[in-house]
Amino acid sequence: MMRDGGYQGRWALVVMLLLWVAHISSAASAESIAYATNEKSDDVSVIDTTTNSVVRTIAVGKRPRGVAISPDRRHVYIANGNSDDISVIDSETGKVVETWPAGVDPEGVALSPDGARLYAVNENGGTVTVINTKTGTVMATIEVQTEPESIALSPDGRLAYVSNETSSTLSAIDTSALKVVATIPVAKNPRGIAFSPDGKLAYVASEQAEPGVLSVIDVARRKVVKTIPVGERPVGVVVTRDGRRLYVAHGRTNAVYVIDARTLTITKKIPVGQRAWYLAFTPDERRLYVACGRSDAVSVIDVATEKVIATVPVGKMPFAVAIQQ
Repeated sequence: MMRDGGYQGRWALVVMLLLWVAHISSAASAESIAYATNEKSDDVSVIDTTTNSVVRTIAVGKRPRGVAISPDRRHVYIANGNSDDISVIDSETGKVVETWPAGVDPEGVALSPDGARLYAVNENGGTVTVINTKTGTVMATIEVQTEPESIALSPDGRLAYVSNETSSTLSAIDTSALKVVATIPVAKNPRGIAFSPDGKLAYVASEQAEPGVLSVIDVARRKVVKTIPVGERPVGVVVTRDGRRLYVAHGRTNAVYVIDARTLTITKKIPVGQRAWYLAFTPDERRLYVACGRSDAVSVIDVATEKVIATVPVGKMPFAVAIQQ
């Protein structure tokens, strides 16, 4: 009996270990999925970041651009510029399960920290549509300025910045009141936006400034406090979780610039594919995925070595990439 009991105990331990390994593997897999929107092929490429290969292609609306992933990873939201709507993808099945109306020509999208609200920036409509993600209904339509492009929420979710390309301004939206509370002038043709982890600063890339510039905004004072020259046609901006480094993608320079956030100096220029647009980190921030539109590919940067380690062919004219966090 003791031998049988010992055997059963060891077997139970083995089963528990196998279940634990399976759980860890599943979690790792869930953290290793990237979604790239392809403007010209009207689809989304699903990339396994462990193998850097496309594992699924999902047809969506016309001219997909902005992409956001729900905090629980169950849904992926795609802004379809020429369909004037949002495709809701079930991440498990890879199918579009709902289509929600947005404004005219939705481009950038962002989620509230709890995932309850989706903010869709409507470029040709000059508005932001706020959608309840439980019901798919429009909660509010907020007027901003001319040709809004992208949107970023502050870390606490209380503030949203919208870049207005033609107006060369940022609209600051109070997300509780759902109204614009400030308009901040910036350099010509602002595109990508990112907040510092503490929410005190925001960084905005101005694509058509000569030369291209990155503006640093004091959020409390609602003004630009520093402008630094970068490469040609800067668009996407991301910040590391520790706030020490910025990465800016450049559409004409075909590179990602690394910037020391403390000194605001460029420390590295990393060549990538053509028309580097929007970009995203893996959860561990060891790799950076860059949508390169004119290469029909996503460039994968090893953050430690600051080199491209893979080029993933996707659909036609990739615009943005998002990765499950």
